[in-house]
Amino acid sequence: MILELKNLTKMYDDKNGVASFNLAVERGEFITLLGPSGCGKTTTLNLIGGFLQADSGEILMEGKDISSLPPEARKVSTVFQNYALFPHLNVLENVAYGIRFFRKYSKKKALLAAEEFVHLVGLSGYEKSNIGNLSGGQQQRVALARSIATGAELLLLDEPLSNLDVALRTHLRKELKEIQRKTKTTMIYVTHDQEEGLSLSDRIVVMDKGLIVQIGSPREIYYKPVNSYVADFVGKSNFLEDEKGNQYILRPEDVNIIEKPGGKYIIEQMVFLGHRTEYILRNGEEKVEVHLQGIRGKDFNLGDSVDIEILFKSKLNNG
Repeated sequence: MILELKNLTKMYDDKNGVASFNLAVERGEFITLLGPSGCGKTTTLNLIGGFLQADSGEILMEGKDISSLPPEARKVSTVFQNYALFPHLNVLENVAYGIRFFRKYSKKKALLAAEEFVHLVGLSGYEKSNIGNLSGGQQQRVALARSIATGAELLLLDEPLSNLDVALRTHLRKELKEIQRKTKTTMIYVTHDQEEGLSLSDRIVVMDKGLIVQIGSPREIYYKPVNSYVADFVGKSNFLEDEKGNQYILRPEDVNIIEKPGGKYIIEQMVFLGHRTEYILRNGEEKVEVHLQGIRGKDFNLGDSVDIEILFKSKLNNG
């Protein structure tokens, strides 16, 4: 066990902060803290990194309480949202800085060591480039290389991809996961983007108002959400209720549309996205969202009468 958070609490007022946060992290795990703005994700990250002091609770790293240690005394490195790179240093010098500061290498030795990490993040040939001449994605890679190069036992990432466009963000999160696999670095990642959480994580910690709502693998979180909050936050959802009052989650991709003249549903909305078509079906007050992948969506049009086939649904426990 590399990290344990025990009853960790940091409250700014009665409603804002983190309360009684408990989490155990295995070495080499990729953990994502997922939730909306203000839920306590970044507060938790800053407590682990030493940038905030907890009101109570423990932060154990390899069994040792580090709660009172300053950031520089913790075997922890952080990649911030704005990357925090030095504009007067080139790529290699930025990466070498972390090595010199944490590993106490000489400047010459640090520069030699930094070359390996520049190559690791796919920036070979950019060693002498000025930071200001790099794209946002390249700057993100430099920040990642600098943090990994420190030799820290734990890497914290605070929404590092949020400033990038959608295509680049998708590409870089695949690279980030591959780098994590290669280096076996333990990472704790903060995001409000559910796709990032699902694609990157070994486990996801879903948070709301400073509390942990659910911890589980991406598949557990997606297919077996503990309540409607998790179901609605992680992906799109339809909520169904049976005659006994049991509530179920039905994902839009787990529904088929069946062509049927006189069917009980009417296609009310349709959005064609190329790789899929999104439909809203109405039956009186009931609405069901359906996503059909690829060619499956081409045969239905606005106003068609149809029925649905439910492929999979999960029972919710909101109590």
